[in-house]
Amino acid sequence: MILSDRDIAWYVEKGLLRIEPLMGDTIRENGVDLRLAEEFCRFNPEAPELDTARGFDEKTYYICTRVDPDEGYVIKPYEHVLATTAETVCLPDDLVGLVNVRSTYARLGLFVPPTVIDAGFCGQVTIEIIGSAYPIRVYPGQRFLHVVFIKTTSPVANPYRGKYQGQRGVTPPRPD
Repeated sequence: MILSDRDIAWYVEKGLLRIEPLMGDTIRENGVDLRLAEEFCRFNPEAPELDTARGFDEKTYYICTRVDPDEGYVIKPYEHVLATTAETVCLPDDLVGLVNVRSTYARLGLFVPPTVIDAGFCGQVTIEIIGSAYPIRVYPGQRFLHVVFIKTTSPVANPYRGKYQGQRGVTPPRPD
């Protein structure tokens, strides 16, 4: 079952779903809109081969910057970047979030690969953005993502307690 705006407001009011900060335009008809934060990370095109079976120095593979909200951040054509939400999202053990780019940005050619917020997750949401055919400037504070919440048939037996729990800012991958 997908939650409606009334259902989402009820979960928030009861403290079961936390979205901080919660703005007046966050809760939408059947989901929530989340804003971009000020941190972005470019994939380093000159990085050496990355062996996923070994640890790695993220500074070798990602070039991270904090951007001025007035200047924004340019996503180059077909470039892959990591970004994060301004909001911290904490899900109860009976909700799952499906994340996608808002249609306005999809119509500009920006793409966010399928992203799931697991039941029990709490933290800022790191996403990958894939650039359009032309450069696009985005700004911290823009409503960029739309999250649809799905209620599970029962609370999950093993809520998320993984390596990204409590993440703040852009969090590069942490291979197993």
